[in-house]
Amino acid sequence: MDSHLETQPIWFVAHTRPRCEKKLATFCRSKDIEPTLPCYTSVKKYDSKIVEFEKPLFPNYVFLKMCPHQKRTILQSDYVANVLDVFDQQTFENQLQEILRALDLDIELQVEPQITEGQMVQIKSGPMRGMEGIVESRTGRVCVTLRLDFIGEAAVVKLDACDLELVA
Repeated sequence: MDSHLETQPIWFVAHTRPRCEKKLATFCRSKDIEPTLPCYTSVKKYDSKIVEFEKPLFPNYVFLKMCPHQKRTILQSDYVANVLDVFDQQTFENQLQEILRALDLDIELQVEPQITEGQMVQIKSGPMRGMEGIVESRTGRVCVTLRLDFIGEAAVVKLDACDLELVA
């Protein structure tokens, strides 16, 4: 590889061991590598108090913009299962920036499977838990998917239809 390319920071995706995202982010900062770890606030209610947790939006993934030679350093940590090369740098960065912007705007954001009309689904909670059915329509607030194609994940924001317009 051209030595000039070795010194240019590019995006990589660290696939972490379970529940090691924050540990890897701390490790990266100690090695002068700036991690991107999109998180959201999860609220849990206990008997006498309410506790907020910062949870990774994409469990098991940390995004790293670093020089290729730094990949060895990341692989030496105990927190990483693998470091993935991002082949379409521009698309990845654009998609990641859209998700980070939504988080900065404090919009309700959650990771959801991409469910569309006509798909077979299983109900995950409530009195109908475990039942399966086909999605007939999606009504109410509109779910807009912000994709991160490289890892096959998406974050969904719920918006009013009047806040949207069709892209020609």
